[in-house]
Amino acid sequence: MAKLVVLSEGLTGLSFELKAEKTTVGRAEDNNFQITEASVSSHHCEILRKGSDLFVRDLKSTNGTYLNGEQVTEAALKPGQILRLGQVEMRLETGTGVAPAKKPLDKTMVIPQGVKVQELDQASRPLVEANTAFVKKSNKTNLMFVVIGIVLGIVIVGCIIFAIHMLRKESGGPVP
Repeated sequence: MAKLVVLSEGLTGLSFELKAEKTTVGRAEDNNFQITEASVSSHHCEILRKGSDLFVRDLKSTNGTYLNGEQVTEAALKPGQILRLGQVEMRLETGTGVAPAKKPLDKTMVIPQGVKVQELDQASRPLVEANTAFVKKSNKTNLMFVVIGIVLGIVIVGCIIFAIHMLRKESGGPVP
């Protein structure tokens, strides 16, 4: 007989035999297989038996249903495959045993998704207000230092030329 065996830490050993035509899986008490973990929706998915084949169908869960790492809405479930509901991973195995369920949680914990590649192209850059403390400062101070430097340079060169001129005049040499 096929069964789902939970692999996630803290829930290891939890398993459920898939005997019925339809098995509901979720956090709420009215599910056939109750998984009391915050990332699992109250009615997360259902496992359907069609002859000897098993199928998983997502019930519009908050954090999605994944089969071997790929999100699915409905897919065939084969022995050895990893089924992930929220953050809880389980494997479909053949065998027996049912573990007791834990106390249910009140609401589904949403798993942070981060930024998707498709959203990067659509994102707009925030506008920076003109009257903030981080506005680029003008170059007036730098310009003033450059102008003062040039004026002082001219004055110094003029003083040197004047001093040379005066020295030549006193020594009796040729004055240009």
